Amino acid sequence: MSQSFVPVPAGSDFPLENLPYAVFSTESNKVQRICVAIGEHVLDLKAVSQLYPAQVQKSLQAETLNELMGLDFKAWDVVRSQTQKLLSKGSELDNNVDLKAVSIVPQSEIKLHLPAQIGDYTDFYSSIHHATNVGIMFRGPDNALMPNWRHLPVGYHGRASSVVVSGTPIRRPLGQTFPDGVEKPVFGACKLLDFELEMAFFIGGKGNQLGEPIRVDEAWKNVFGFTLMNDWSARDIQKWEYVPLGPFTAKNLGTTISPWVVPTAALKPFLLDNFPQEPEVLPYLRQNIPFNFDINLEVSLKPADQNESLISKSNFKHLYWTPLQQIAHHTVTGCNLRPGDLMASGTISGETPDSYGSLLELCWKGTKTLDLPGGKTRKFLQDFDEVIIRGHCEKNGLRIGFGECVGQVLPAHPVPE
Repeated sequence: MSQSFVPVPAGSDFPLENLPYAVFSTESNKVQRICVAIGEHVLDLKAVSQLYPAQVQKSLQAETLNELMGLDFKAWDVVRSQTQKLLSKGSELDNNVDLKAVSIVPQSEIKLHLPAQIGDYTDFYSSIHHATNVGIMFRGPDNALMPNWRHLPVGYHGRASSVVVSGTPIRRPLGQTFPDGVEKPVFGACKLLDFELEMAFFIGGKGNQLGEPIRVDEAWKNVFGFTLMNDWSARDIQKWEYVPLGPFTAKNLGTTISPWVVPTAALKPFLLDNFPQEPEVLPYLRQNIPFNFDINLEVSLKPADQNESLISKSNFKHLYWTPLQQIAHHTVTGCNLRPGDLMASGTISGETPDSYGSLLELCWKGTKTLDLPGGKTRKFLQDFDEVIIRGHCEKNGLRIGFGECVGQVLPAHPVPE
């Protein structure tokens, strides 16, 4: 790999081998446009689109990533390869002082937006450790996993309109709950607000026609790239409402994603064998290629007027079901996917208590406390708490990062009279 003419500090999430996509604007130019991150700067792809092959130029001039996502994986490779060439020392861009001045922008001067117009959002439940922990809490160790869990990727359709970009505050929701010791439901502010450590990927490619499934070993062609996610959860609202149809208002209050979309190609050096599955899955889910990644994940909690504290360290590799199996199962009915659709992993928990991906697990349904500096404790999130999720891969001196996924809890609105 060549060296970039844009300085990349040691330990940066964004070396030349990464080049995650985002959508940005600046104070001097409010038009949203596509960029890639390089070190502490971004390259404005619209400003340099004329330096790319004609067949991809229009997608680089768009205001969201949907059009680029809608091209095929060969076109993505063309864009990525050309971007790496342009950012290398001695390149056509490096030698063009005027173009370089307008196309290389400090990240400190940009505003980041949702990377795509999200048509549909699906949340899976793919971590066996998380599913087991939750099952033990509510059904006991003998019935921790439901009978279907090892046979199919369990999931539900979420609310795309409330997916927000990192930095957007999340309002504590109002809702209906049924606390212990009462005779009828009550209405008020959620008392058991939680985060969920997740990752998500954007659907790309041409998608599939209604009625036509995507084969599991072909599904990689539809994975554009990955992002960090916090799927905020109102546990007390969820406990009362989820029977018999599953999550609803407990999940639609907000879902935060990182602005950066790391292309699948950047993760290839960190490819791992898929999580062992027992019993053998049905033929349509039998995946013959590896599509698991060694991505280190961490969650920090920052109360108001206090420094952040690391509270969890997990890894993408703990997911039992792969993105390819998720796509295959999602489309086996013929459900049509579209570029920009978002698919999430579900909470990613490891085997040990310090790797649990939610306060529900870290505090074991409120029976334990999480100790923070200064004598503070938590069982669930309080108003003005900030949750920061980070992720990166690292191997042989190469670091590929995902930036941050950040959200702060705002107080609930007053309960209507």
